[in-house]
Amino acid sequence: MTSFAHQAAQLDTLALAKYLESRLPGFQGPITAEKTPTGQSNPTFLLSSPSGHYVLRKKPPGQLLKSAHAVDREYRIMKALQDTEVPVPRMLILCEDDSVLGTAFFVMEHVDGTVFWDPSLPELLTAQRSRLYDEQNRALAALHSVAPSEVGLADFGRAGSYFARQRDRWTKQYRASETEHLPDMETLIKWLEQNEPPDDGRASLVHGDYRIDNMIFKPDGSQLLAVIDWELSTIGHPFSDLAYQCMQWRFPNQETMRGLANVDRKALGIPTEQDYIAKYCERVGISDIANWNFYLAFSFFRLAAIVQGVKKR
Repeated sequence: MTSFAHQAAQLDTLALAKYLESRLPGFQGPITAEKTPTGQSNPTFLLSSPSGHYVLRKKPPGQLLKSAHAVDREYRIMKALQDTEVPVPRMLILCEDDSVLGTAFFVMEHVDGTVFWDPSLPELLTAQRSRLYDEQNRALAALHSVAPSEVGLADFGRAGSYFARQRDRWTKQYRASETEHLPDMETLIKWLEQNEPPDDGRASLVHGDYRIDNMIFKPDGSQLLAVIDWELSTIGHPFSDLAYQCMQWRFPNQETMRGLANVDRKALGIPTEQDYIAKYCERVGISDIANWNFYLAFSFFRLAAIVQGVKKR
């Protein structure tokens, strides 16, 4: 039995079917469950039943950090965004009763589409690649244009001093998981401290992990159907999302790394980083982004701290 099949077998489908039949209108059991290869932090399952296909996302078992794996926050932000220009799956039910499946979970609609894992998009034609990148850009600008208070998310995070708070948080995380002294990391941490721009007051909903494989598209890339995996979402600085996504222009496209640094972007119909940023600015109504190097460097620092944590574990 594969690990995915083993995890699916551990899901109590009988208890789940009983719970959903009593609370989700139109639902009918029995259920079969298949663990998806994505969503490792919060295990994700494709559910099939006589009434249709659904997706379940749950907290993992075991001792967890208080703020980690907050499936209730994922459910809340996607539900809040359902009537906006940000494409998200339709939320169906949230269960915070651990007695049902052992941990909290939510069920959402199954979005039938394609997840693209390689940002160079070898599956698509030139015009299709251009359209897909424009769709990513459109959705990100739409997210950052949503006023949290207008969708019931005024208390979803703290506004102001986002980068200072995040730098402090991830420096502590890095120190806690440090396995060896890395002079380059020390130089980066010091540089961020010395070059952090004054807080400009910008605050918006941010996804926190905005990248191509956290999105579901029509197979031809013509439409972004849903942005998924919102577990790092909060109220923060919008440029953090944009810079995080733009790291892929700096990564090589080789072996397990999937980036755009060594591909012929013009020939492929993929915008340059500068053109992508310019289009975003046009959509959110600003002329340009000052201190771009800081936002990009911060994104690499945050990613390095996360990877160090994985290595420590």
